[in-house]
Amino acid sequence: MSVIINLIRNLLGGIIAFFDVITRGSKLKRTKENQQQLEKELQEFTLYQFFACPFCIKTRRAMYKMNLPIVKRNVSKGSPYRDELLQGGGKVQTPCLRIESATGTTWLYESSEIIDYLRQRFA
Repeated sequence: MSVIINLIRNLLGGIIAFFDVITRGSKLKRTKENQQQLEKELQEFTLYQFFACPFCIKTRRAMYKMNLPIVKRNVSKGSPYRDELLQGGGKVQTPCLRIESATGTTWLYESSEIIDYLRQRFA
C-alpha cells in the first residue's frame, strides 16, 4: 500500500514540477554588479529539498522569480545530504534553508517562512 501511495505522490509531484517549470515567468532583473554581489552573499545559503515536494516547488519558484541562485540539495533516502540535514537541523523536513553567518548556522523550515525571509532580505 505504501508503495502505491509513494508512486502517486511522486507522480503528482512530477506533474506539479512540470507545470511549475512551464509557467514560471521571468526572473527579477538586477545590474550585473548587483547580481554578482548577491551571488557572493548567497554562497552562505543552502536549500535542502525533495524534487517533487509541493512546498519545495513553491520555495524554488519564489527563489527563481527573485533570481536567487541558491545551492539546492536533494535529501532523498540514501543521500548524504539527508544525514547532513538531520544532524544540523535536527529533523528531515523540507524545505529547509540553511543560513551560515558569522554568528552561526540557522536552519529555517517552512516554505512560507523561507520565502518571507528571502523577500525581506533580497527582493
